[in-house]
Amino acid sequence: MTLRPAQDGALRPAKDSADIVRADGRATGDLRPVTIERGWSSQAEGSALISFGGTRVLCTASFTNGVPRWLAGKGKGWITAEYAMLPRATNSRNDRESVKGRIGGRTHEISRLIGRALRAVVDTKALGENTIVIDCDVLQADGGTRTAAITGAYVALADAIEWGRAHKFIGQKATPLIDSVAAVSVGIIDGEPMLDLAYVEDVRAETDMNVVVTGRGLFVEVQGTAEGAPFDKRELDALLELGVAGCAELRDLQTASLAAG
Repeated sequence: MTLRPAQDGALRPAKDSADIVRADGRATGDLRPVTIERGWSSQAEGSALISFGGTRVLCTASFTNGVPRWLAGKGKGWITAEYAMLPRATNSRNDRESVKGRIGGRTHEISRLIGRALRAVVDTKALGENTIVIDCDVLQADGGTRTAAITGAYVALADAIEWGRAHKFIGQKATPLIDSVAAVSVGIIDGEPMLDLAYVEDVRAETDMNVVVTGRGLFVEVQGTAEGAPFDKRELDALLELGVAGCAELRDLQTASLAAG
């Protein structure tokens, strides 16, 4: 019998993860149903509507020939991102930040995270002096909005790059994308590491973490917080293992979506 220390310090029998069934019927290492509707917007150079269970995020990529003034003449391109939630993406209405007159700290932080994740897999010299702006708009939130945004944004970015190549803004033999990138949430609930938390799980998590991983399995970013009791290295390793496995599944879904033509 395996014993696991509880928060009160007592040793109690550890459950077999195979015997644990979550509220929505998933096993601890299962993603929610994930769908990617590529080319959802007919206006944008690249787009994808991505769903992680009840979370739905529309990602659009806008291609501009040219770069910000501070990059002009350096032979490099630029990738940036903006994130926002619609007023009724959640159970109650939130005012638009544009109406409030200021962008919230969480919005700034997630926008920067998405931009960093995408730039990690782009060769800006191969991109040329072009700019791609990714807009990630949360239509419905049920946990994991930032991870869904990163995963969908990569698909939109890939299509925008191919649009730029087709219109001769990017060299025909250039390879701006050097890898793929995806992200997923993980957490510890009732002492058990779990993958891809829905909102009802996220609010109960003792440890909450977002993992951003390239297609080759390299980490771009790990954001982890002990919401309750601190976590140890064994628990951290278990969460990272779940995150890497989940991102590998998401990578395969991205690849299949982009190969669909």
